[in-house]
Amino acid sequence: MECTIDWHDTEGMLFVSRTGSGHIIAMDGAPDGGGQNLAARPMETVLAGAGGCAAYDVVLILKRGRHAITDCRVKLTAERADTDPKVFTHIHYAFTVTGTKLPQAAVERAVELSKTKYCSAIAMLESTAQITSSIEIIDRPAA
Repeated sequence: MECTIDWHDTEGMLFVSRTGSGHIIAMDGAPDGGGQNLAARPMETVLAGAGGCAAYDVVLILKRGRHAITDCRVKLTAERADTDPKVFTHIHYAFTVTGTKLPQAAVERAVELSKTKYCSAIAMLESTAQITSSIEIIDRPAA
């Protein structure tokens, strides 16, 4: 895996990452840090990646279990240390999973497996952050 980061704004702090899979991620800073607020902050992209990793796992696990999942949303909230390096100290994953007759135990198991076995991002972040989660299941009967 690789990516290349290029500075794109000599007057500010806009950086563009080109990933090994051929995609682009823009990152910028707040104006008080020299940025122009043109894109997500680098640490926001770390948080988004962690959420994407966990959501991917949950959906895949439920699909493989042949559960009728139709939507998955995870909202992450994080706290950071007050001093440099301002690592994440607590991250909460709030999952909202929608489907038809999704068993509570299956959704809980999928979230737990993501946290304890599959999500590489959680595995790295839990060295500095307490990781917690909550689950809401919305039942949508089949049409």
